Amino acid sequence: QLADLEVRHRLRARCEDRIRAAKDTGLQNLPLHAFDANQLWCHLVMLAAELTAWAQMLALHGHNARRWEPKRLRARLFETAARASRHARRAVLHLAAAAPETPLLLKALDRLAILGLP
Repeated sequence: QLADLEVRHRLRARCEDRIRAAKDTGLQNLPLHAFDANQLWCHLVMLAAELTAWAQMLALHGHNARRWEPKRLRARLFETAARASRHARRAVLHLAAAAPETPLLLKALDRLAILGLP
């Protein structure tokens, strides 16, 4: 059936997108010499890829940033200038007002805060 074939190809394309994102995250090269250290590196890369995918799905819902590649996410969101401080026994994050993606980052952080802890 044509519909079944299309679903199969879409699932494969999504899988290939995740593999490309993992390679951009750090799976392209194994930087360490020992096998166990490289195995740990692979686990950390996969954890980062999963966290990025979940953050895109939950925090960036309804925005084009949900489909951004890891390189673009790093350049636009993850590298936003900020200063962490403490005030009245609470941690406060001061984001750069001049950064172009600050409103999107604030909205994403609010969405994640609404979800709460598991």
